[in-house]
Amino acid sequence: MKSEEIRALEPAAIMTEVEKLRRELLELRCKVALGEDVRPHRVKEIKKEIARMLTIAGEKAAAAEEGVNA
Repeated sequence: MKSEEIRALEPAAIMTEVEKLRRELLELRCKVALGEDVRPHRVKEIKKEIARMLTIAGEKAAAAEEGVNA
C-alpha cells in the first residue's frame, strides 16, 4: 500500500491493516522456522509496510493532538 493510500485511511483502519500485516509476518516467520518455501524478500516488505503505517498513524495522532491543544 502506498503512502497516499494509507493517508486516506482512518486511524482505526490503519491499525486494522497493521494487525493483518503482523499476522502475515508471524505466519511467514513460522514457515521459515519450519523450512517451508517462503519468499524471503516478503518479510522485509511487510516490516517496511508496518513501519510506514505506524509512522503515518503517529503523524495523524500528533496532528489531531496539536489541533486539540491549539
